[in-house]
Amino acid sequence: MNTAADALAGGAYLDVNGIRTHFHEAGSGRTVLFVHGSGPGVTAWANWRFTLPPAAERMHVLAPDLVGFGYSARPEGVAYGKDLWVDHLIAFLEAKGVSRCAIVGNSLGGALALALAARRPDLVDRMVLMGPAGVPFELTEGLDAVWGYEPSLEAMHDLIARYFAYDASIATPDLVRLRYEASVQPGFQESYASMFPPPRQRWIDSLVTAPEALCKIDAPTLILHGRDDVVVPLMNSLTLLNSLPNADLHVFGKCGHWVQIERAQEFAAMVFAFLEPDSAAPKSGSIRC
Repeated sequence: MNTAADALAGGAYLDVNGIRTHFHEAGSGRTVLFVHGSGPGVTAWANWRFTLPPAAERMHVLAPDLVGFGYSARPEGVAYGKDLWVDHLIAFLEAKGVSRCAIVGNSLGGALALALAARRPDLVDRMVLMGPAGVPFELTEGLDAVWGYEPSLEAMHDLIARYFAYDASIATPDLVRLRYEASVQPGFQESYASMFPPPRQRWIDSLVTAPEALCKIDAPTLILHGRDDVVVPLMNSLTLLNSLPNADLHVFGKCGHWVQIERAQEFAAMVFAFLEPDSAAPKSGSIRC
């Protein structure tokens, strides 16, 4: 690879407590950990490809594929879930020598950011949560379709056009084929299908961080959500606004679950402004415990 951008896109591998972990890294300064969501065929790069290159020009970015996702290992006999993924993220940060960082978490990644901050507040100085899970909600048709995905071009088009995006035109043939081909790489669908089998409400419940733990997370937090998200409901972010002591919420109109893609420039601008070292901490917009 000939350029820094190519190297960032290609990523690297690191042994994390015996788990071969694929990750992307670039930049210097404040360390920011980007945690992807749980869509079929997802990788850290697929999730954050519009955000990581400009972010790396201003800060030190780390974006791993969670264990069982993307190009990271799929150990036999493991029980996928919040504890495994949070353990993996903590071990990854330790392996990279990171003692404190900001976290940007999308959907499942938002739930993991909350769980990590509740367990290890010393590691987290700021959080951005985008369309986050991590609080109780009823299984939506959209999330049921995402977690119940059976590989085909038609199914991937349906996911993108009907559920991930507000603007169905985002589901171009090239994007659909790219995500479909990612979802059918060797081992991808097998591990994915094992993560969220029906009944799926239990997996939502398993990702919840208890209210008494949420109200003790004092890291400044920016919550971002698409108003028209049909995968993870906007009410989640309102719940978090009223639970986290130091949170602000921004809602994007005419936007679905893919804020970082549908509103890429605005998303990046808000995240960068929030994470800059000289950025003022957000005013409390929540009910304190």
